[in-house]
Amino acid sequence: MAKITGVKCIRTRHDGSWTIVKVTTDQDGLYGIGSATDMYNPEAVVQVVEQLFAPQLIGRNASQIEDIWQMMHTSGYWRHGSITQTAIGGIDMALWDIKGKEANLPVYQLLGGACRSAVPCYGHADGRDIEELTEAVHRYAEEGYTVIRCQLGSYGGGGFLPVSKANVPNPSWSANVFNEAIYMNAIPAMFEKMRLTFGNDIQFTHDVHSHLQPIAAVQLSRRLDPYQLFFLEDVLPPEQIGWYRQLRQQSSTPQAVGELFTTPHEWTDLITERLIDFIRVRVSKGGGISACRKLAALGETFGVRTAWQEGGENDPVNQAAAVHLDRAVWNFGIQEINHFRDAECEAFPGHVERRGGYLYLSEKPGLGVDIDEEKAALLVDEKWNKTAYHKPYSLDRRPDGTLVRP
Repeated sequence: MAKITGVKCIRTRHDGSWTIVKVTTDQDGLYGIGSATDMYNPEAVVQVVEQLFAPQLIGRNASQIEDIWQMMHTSGYWRHGSITQTAIGGIDMALWDIKGKEANLPVYQLLGGACRSAVPCYGHADGRDIEELTEAVHRYAEEGYTVIRCQLGSYGGGGFLPVSKANVPNPSWSANVFNEAIYMNAIPAMFEKMRLTFGNDIQFTHDVHSHLQPIAAVQLSRRLDPYQLFFLEDVLPPEQIGWYRQLRQQSSTPQAVGELFTTPHEWTDLITERLIDFIRVRVSKGGGISACRKLAALGETFGVRTAWQEGGENDPVNQAAAVHLDRAVWNFGIQEINHFRDAECEAFPGHVERRGGYLYLSEKPGLGVDIDEEKAALLVDEKWNKTAYHKPYSLDRRPDGTLVRP
């Protein structure tokens, strides 16, 4: 069995926001890669991987994935933080990549084999107004998507007002403010137009991104019932998940949640009480393939499907890990799509490919995706300096200046 000889992180993309973990072994040419990308705290993840975990992994048998996961989970003493979970997730993916290469099988075969021939995914349509959105939905439908997310611009779109048109105090703390009441009317009107235009041939989703007060979230979900969404995403923030009980009693709109989840304590009650319909955890943030396959098994027991989160800032390695789970998990629901530039695809040979509304793996052993370190280095802008990396999440505000939680 292969022994681990090294663990390192590779920062790439134009701004250094992608972090790829590479685990090397004492077997010639045998290594694995995983995603430890965190756009807002990338160097913190690197330090956890290389300072906390790497010294404990050197010399370990790379095949002992479950025991290594449990060791990493507890070796920092405090558990389930997003940074630690991302570090664990990246290493865990790399170990599954190694195991697949040793077995000369794709990872999904090690997870029990395929439950479907390809993985359905949904497109992200948006527009500054209904007309632009309608055009975008037409384009995605022509490309073969049968499930399409509809947004009026950015998250909270349809609810923003420029300061010049809003009743704000002086001084205003934001150039554009989020007005909950306007949003609450705009989104049902948007879906009414979508149904009149496209009928029932296309299934729609929408991401609230937790912008609403809890009672408003319940009201919006209920108002969207007539439009038969595929799901409504993150209508409530993690701090208010108790409201899903009231929401379930009053609305039949399917609920998807979990993008901000990093601990099983956040999703367990939602699943076991059948309060949600789709779990939206990012595979790396959930602790990797080992943790997410257990999460999927819990969901299967209670009728909850998977819809692993991707996001535009995510990398091709996490996407591959998600699609391997998608192939093997019976209670799969839908996979969020991600798009990469040609140069990014070239730096990750064997990346997942989209044809029509489906995603396809390379079928190579392991995760099937590799990293060309020379090409990955060329992706990085010359002006990028990791010691000066500063990219906090951009936050919205209400008219009085109160922050809106994403």
